[in-house]
Amino acid sequence: MLGVGLVKGLRTTAANLFGKAITEQYPERKPNLPPRSHGSFTLEAEKCNACGVCSNSCPNNVITVSSERDENKKRFLTGYQMDLGYCLFCGLCVESCPSDALHVDNNFELSAYYRDDTVQTLFEGALKKQVANE
Repeated sequence: MLGVGLVKGLRTTAANLFGKAITEQYPERKPNLPPRSHGSFTLEAEKCNACGVCSNSCPNNVITVSSERDENKKRFLTGYQMDLGYCLFCGLCVESCPSDALHVDNNFELSAYYRDDTVQTLFEGALKKQVANE
């Protein structure tokens, strides 16, 4: 009876040794992610009306929306930042956007050495000049 456990363990090891390898070589080959996986965010600034609904729906107050009003009292976007260091990647901001301007991207490589590098600026500048020229 001595060594029965050792034989069972060696049999399991031998069965897995000659089986198909399931390890992914990550830096050389990117993993095949499903389309609904959550990564970084993208913003279509032309669609955004700076309403701030996405900022209000975020449970951790990660999103900062900056806006100004023009002479017609219409609000336009001047800045959009997300602090991904505190983001839950829950997708509530994407679901609540009424103009469908915010989207989830499959880019999952978001690591940074410093906390300040986790702040992602999705838009900086004024759309007022672009709209006035069209």
